[in-house]
Amino acid sequence: MTTTATPATQVGADAAMALFERQTTRYGSLTMLAGLVLSLAGPLYLVFFADLDISASMVWVAFAAVAGTFAVFWVVEPLTYFPVLGSAAMYQAFMIGNISNKLLPAAIVAQASINAKPGTKRGDIAAVMAIGGAATVHLVSLLVFVGLLGTWLVSLIPADFVEVARIYILPSLLGAVLVQCIVAMKQFRATIVAIAVALLLQFVIVPLVPQLALFATALAVVASIVISWIVRDRSQHEAVLVN
Repeated sequence: MTTTATPATQVGADAAMALFERQTTRYGSLTMLAGLVLSLAGPLYLVFFADLDISASMVWVAFAAVAGTFAVFWVVEPLTYFPVLGSAAMYQAFMIGNISNKLLPAAIVAQASINAKPGTKRGDIAAVMAIGGAATVHLVSLLVFVGLLGTWLVSLIPADFVEVARIYILPSLLGAVLVQCIVAMKQFRATIVAIAVALLLQFVIVPLVPQLALFATALAVVASIVISWIVRDRSQHEAVLVN
């Protein structure tokens, strides 16, 4: 049996969602700022009070070295994750970490399980709940299997098996996330574009211009977005799902 929301119910739901978004933005910003301050407190103490003879030039050189490797992800990751997670879950994800191999798959599976389209209010709530559940399971499993049983379990696992797992665990996780994204999003054209762009960059452009290797991920994301928008199916009108 299906039910249709009355106008009054719809207005109440919209008001509740607007309040939720305002509160998550306010407290999420404060939490991220507190995390930033706490994460910098240790290094700043070492620089100014530990008498380690660290000069400003040394700090900037170290920052430049890190930025040269990771700066591209400062732009690519928010652009990549936001359409699936939404604003509230983004605060959770960047505070918790392990987004691509833990939190993003959890959000995608949750949205697919309840048939919630990413980018909708229902999809955003599903992502928030899924990330909360994933973080809880992670902490409990760390407490039990690492904190209490970690040394004993590692002693039982053959060294060769550990080495194989270390090599292939990341590709297997990313492959599973990719397949789940394709199944959940159901965007055939965007999928073909993203795969084609990635293959072109990896096997043609980067070998011809090795200097672009550090920016290959960013180029793949931006090019996939632009080309997917150009070749989108204009005959279909996007439906706004309010649940």
